Amino acid sequence: MYLPDFEYFSPDSVEEACQLLSKYGSKAKAIAGGTDVLVKMKSDLLAPEVLIGLGQLSPLKKIEYVPGKGVVIGSGVTHNEVRDSKVIQEKYMSVSQAAHHMANNQVRNRGTIGGNISNAVPSADMPPILISLGATATIVGTKGERTLPLEDVFAGPNVTVLEQDEIITEFVIPDGNFTGSTYMKFGLRASGALAVVGVAAAVQVEDGVIKDARIVLGAVSPTPVRAKKAESFLKDKQASEELFAEAGVIASGECKPISDIRASAEYRKDMVRVFTKRALDAAVNKGHV
Repeated sequence: MYLPDFEYFSPDSVEEACQLLSKYGSKAKAIAGGTDVLVKMKSDLLAPEVLIGLGQLSPLKKIEYVPGKGVVIGSGVTHNEVRDSKVIQEKYMSVSQAAHHMANNQVRNRGTIGGNISNAVPSADMPPILISLGATATIVGTKGERTLPLEDVFAGPNVTVLEQDEIITEFVIPDGNFTGSTYMKFGLRASGALAVVGVAAAVQVEDGVIKDARIVLGAVSPTPVRAKKAESFLKDKQASEELFAEAGVIASGECKPISDIRASAEYRKDMVRVFTKRALDAAVNKGHV
């Protein structure tokens, strides 16, 4: 498999990158790590005439904690950098662990969190845990900057709300009151497998009572989806295995999985039930795992 011919630009700033995306329109594609774009080009699934490199833009490479704002993760940060970040490990070990579950080591070394989310693959590992923690995405284009809740960025399988001239520059996990969070996935191999089902849970527990809960399901709907009925069911109730099991049943009714080569829709629904229970138990009883 060979790459088709293309023109390559290496802009010096985010603003220049957006201007190039605007200039070349649908002929252009932004590229950072290239783990998705280049593979699709070699497979004739994508044929941009222009590639605009983002990997050299240092503003997209930051990981930092900003008091009063939260943990800021640049879109050009790789999954291994997310996994190994002391800042992220200290604040949200669950995010570090989710990054570790992403694909294999070679992909994690090159693939960026921004690319992973911009590709909007329903089975992606990072969106569920970030959404459960209330993360936002900062989006920059030729007309300015906007910030959206991450859950509002996804419009469908492989589709986001980004305009042609826009790129995601950073993600912010805001300071919150969650006492525990986790991400769990089920794949068909021990490592490197796409999620058949992914479940993230973030909870706020006081004296054994669940004051707040967010449950996000991956790989079982066209986009990552919050199990809002299950979230509401949990609030102001005493944490218990029986409660988590009931929440799992409710969550399994809130997804819309498909049947494919990896699993049937019915199997995925049942795995949502099982993994929601497990994720809630881990988030409540083990904290950030």
